Amino acid sequence: MNSKMLHMVAWILLIIGGLNWLLVGLLGWGIGNFTDPISTVLTKVIYILVGLSAIYEVLTHKQNCRQCGSASSMNATSGMGGM
Repeated sequence: MNSKMLHMVAWILLIIGGLNWLLVGLLGWGIGNFTDPISTVLTKVIYILVGLSAIYEVLTHKQNCRQCGSASSMNATSGMGGM
């Protein structure tokens, strides 16, 4: 799997994770409530994949993000350093 595809999968899983936390915060239930009748293992797999996606994005965000990449190159050329 190339890095662009991995980035997209991680991004989608992060969106799912964020929406899950929104549901938990607003309604008191999330994705786990939908999968519990099917399998608690499936619920754990979903949560693990979302967590791994977050770690992946933290470690690779700067090289994948067009805005961060262009902002850091603009700062370097304008003499602003890491600001």
